[in-house]
Amino acid sequence: MEYNTTREFLPITEYGRNISKMIDYTLTVEDREKRTRMAKAIINVMSQLNPQMRDNNEFKHKLWDHLFILSDLKLDVDAPFPMPSTKSIDHKPEKIAYPTYNIAFKHYGNNIERIIKKAIEMEDGAQKDSLVKTIANHLKKSYLNWNRESVTDEVIADHLELLSGGKLKLGKEVILSDTRDILANNKRRVNLNPKQNNNNRRNISLQRNKSRNNQNQNHSQNNNNSNNNGHNNNPPS
Repeated sequence: MEYNTTREFLPITEYGRNISKMIDYTLTVEDREKRTRMAKAIINVMSQLNPQMRDNNEFKHKLWDHLFILSDLKLDVDAPFPMPSTKSIDHKPEKIAYPTYNIAFKHYGNNIERIIKKAIEMEDGAQKDSLVKTIANHLKKSYLNWNRESVTDEVIADHLELLSGGKLKLGKEVILSDTRDILANNKRRVNLNPKQNNNNRRNISLQRNKSRNNQNQNHSQNNNNSNNNGHNNNPPS
């Protein structure tokens, strides 16, 4: 028995060992025209993995590249695309830099810092003041997800000033959303789906109980009818 561990290495395994054998046999054919016809036939077999992509020119180019790679760049045929070079095959794409952000307060996130930068660029006025208050309320909501004991408006104002580099300050007359209201809204949102699920479960259990009661009633009626029929069929003494 022959195992894959003892066979030649396949650079592209998705086409299987049989395609590799067909390519090896094509390499032994001396007639160039015959090799070309056989190579095109092999391409048709390879395209069966994704038949919906047969008419795509890029997909055909990919198949011919794979054919040449499987032949170890030794197949000499009249192909519609040039044979790939060794450099292009061995070339590795450059690593994409992982985005790193120096977030001052991770519980607020990076997006709120971007919004704060946009707010700094705005002209002073009622619209900017309204946006600053909205940002402060959002900071408070985010903070309450992590700390529910010591979240005061003064702390939020200090954080807003730190995040904006001292360019956005919350006025002393500004009153943010109450902590209890924010927590109540969060709790309401969390419990919304469980309530719906409980109602559905109750309805299902009620339907099951009704069906069981109906089955029990029908069963008891059938027993009564059978008993009555049995008494009526007894011969008189």
